[in-house]
Amino acid sequence: MATTRRAFLSVLGGTAILAAGGGVWAATRDPVRARLPWEMAGLSETEPRRRALSFAILAPNPHNRQPWQADLSKEGEITLFCQDDRRLPQTDPFDRQITVGLGCFLELLAQAAAQDGWHTETDLFPEGEPQPRLDGRPVARIRFLKDGAVARDPLFAHVLSRRSNKEPYDVGRPVEPDKLAAVAAAAMHDSVVAWTAEPDRIAELRALAWNAMHLELSTYETAKESIDLTRVGRAEIEANPDGIDLSGPLMEGLAMAGLLSREAMLDTGSTAFQQQVAALKGPFDTAMAFMWLGTTGNSRADQIRAGRDYVRLNLAATAQGLAMQPFSQALQEFPAMRKHFESIRRALGIAPGSTLQMFMRLGYGPAVKASPRWPAATRIRSA
Repeated sequence: MATTRRAFLSVLGGTAILAAGGGVWAATRDPVRARLPWEMAGLSETEPRRRALSFAILAPNPHNRQPWQADLSKEGEITLFCQDDRRLPQTDPFDRQITVGLGCFLELLAQAAAQDGWHTETDLFPEGEPQPRLDGRPVARIRFLKDGAVARDPLFAHVLSRRSNKEPYDVGRPVEPDKLAAVAAAAMHDSVVAWTAEPDRIAELRALAWNAMHLELSTYETAKESIDLTRVGRAEIEANPDGIDLSGPLMEGLAMAGLLSREAMLDTGSTAFQQQVAALKGPFDTAMAFMWLGTTGNSRADQIRAGRDYVRLNLAATAQGLAMQPFSQALQEFPAMRKHFESIRRALGIAPGSTLQMFMRLGYGPAVKASPRWPAATRIRSA
């Protein structure tokens, strides 16, 4: 429904007052059940594969779709599949980003297994690399081999505190170059990692990233893909703990008042759309450093390795006390994004034939809660 700015701000303020007042309703709006997998990781499972899975499901992934499915039917092995209906055909038409997310999963799986003295042997795409999109063939076959001498990765200590921090960062606190260098050094799967904390370059990259984001928001098909996956309020988030979560009494109050309808968020002429744009721009304006990760090719195996390195960078940033958030919009491959896709490559000096797999902002941000997750048991397709 259409609303005036005054009506929007009136309800916004009233809802905020309710939240600040500590009312019973406001106090119950946190979707705590959707975050239980973070609290339960490693606690309720003793079987090595299931225990490793309980950590792997916490991996970052596009739109929090959690596309992984694990087949445990063969003893000592996991066969990993991508759930077909959890892909993003509008913003990720070739499933590149989803494949990167599956790489993040495989990295955490290997780290978790190593903590318990298991070495993992991973055979990527054992039945061939699916192109131009993923299909029903397995993504990987992982064998668990007992090995008391396997190296434990120190980054694993940060798995439960790792976040994709989407809040505004502290613009009064520059990011130290030595910390960025330490984060970049965490990559170990053949990715090419670079970064900048130079103010003029940061300003340029903020603008390029935001222009791509605005295009995605303004393109009906890509915006609708995100809106359809938006879960507003505790009940929706706990019923479907994936997608884009909007939680808390403020968001639920706006939705109840009809000011956060999906129809209005898709209408570029509505107040709701303009408020959405304003809210989303803040994080872009507060990027204090940028880091990017590329590969010399773009095979499915390259994409998997990029994902493994990305989550390592995210864990290393956590270890350094830094916040990190991917800005994936300019990397998307739907036709309308072509101009921004080429602009970001030029700005970052990506060589012809190489692929820009991840682009992210860094800074010092506030503490944020973990994102919702489906329990590990729901991600097992056959045991």
